[in-house]
Amino acid sequence: MTIGKSPDRENAPSSAEPSDAAQAADAPSIGRVLSTARIEAGLTVDQVSTATRVRVPIVYAIEEDDFGRCGGDFYARGHIRSIARAVGVDGEALVARYDAAHGGAPASKRPTQLIDSGPIKVPGRGRPNWTAAMVAAIVAVVALIGYNLVSGTGGHTSTGSASAPLPSGSGTGSVAPAPSPSVQPPAPTPSAAAIAAVPADKVTVKLVAQGGTSWVSATDGNGKSLFQNNIGDGQDQTFTDPKQIKLVLGNGGAVHAYVNGKDLGLLGKDGQVVHVTYTPGDPQAG
Repeated sequence: MTIGKSPDRENAPSSAEPSDAAQAADAPSIGRVLSTARIEAGLTVDQVSTATRVRVPIVYAIEEDDFGRCGGDFYARGHIRSIARAVGVDGEALVARYDAAHGGAPASKRPTQLIDSGPIKVPGRGRPNWTAAMVAAIVAVVALIGYNLVSGTGGHTSTGSASAPLPSGSGTGSVAPAPSPSVQPPAPTPSAAAIAAVPADKVTVKLVAQGGTSWVSATDGNGKSLFQNNIGDGQDQTFTDPKQIKLVLGNGGAVHAYVNGKDLGLLGKDGQVVHVTYTPGDPQAG
């Protein structure tokens, strides 16, 4: 009797063939891929930093596979994409390897290209521009408060002049000079700090980029995203909500904050990632 070979044994993979895990282990690391591509492209770390706006120490750290200085997985993915694009390699493949090594990509759809500088995107025609409406309302309230202060000062001066008594024993009927009214402070001029006129039952935050660029993410009390983009030197954004405003800043040393009428100054140091939440009332209380 002729015994044929088992089909299962014929089709079984050879143990000599390397597995996917072994191939991944033998592949160069993310940092080594980026470093090798940069050198082959004839670029220095300073040139890559200028092209991507990723700071030089962070570029060095990523080439050494140290992602702790990126400020979190979200920023690490953005830095990897930017550097890969600058040196001419596939950034999405490297991000997929990063996600596989760090617990996988987040479940929700994450924004891309936010690390690169660019013009602020204008909302579509179908969505109302709530930010512009809030800014217009704040300016109107400040103008109304200033008008009331100016009107109140003028009325006080005229009343004091009309009620000045005549000097005793005077036959000429001349009016004695009225005492000089106390000098009233000038009406506040709408400025970055003029948001003090915002109603006390809401939180109002104004961010002004100062001396640099920072990525900004702002969400309201219901978790709805209000803004996600870069603001450059001299640009500003204002947010208002009845409950709270939650902020994430990529560079706290470049963002000056005014919260509920108070100047809080810069929110961090140069390059520092800042997470902060503000609610109605005094932002410095407690």
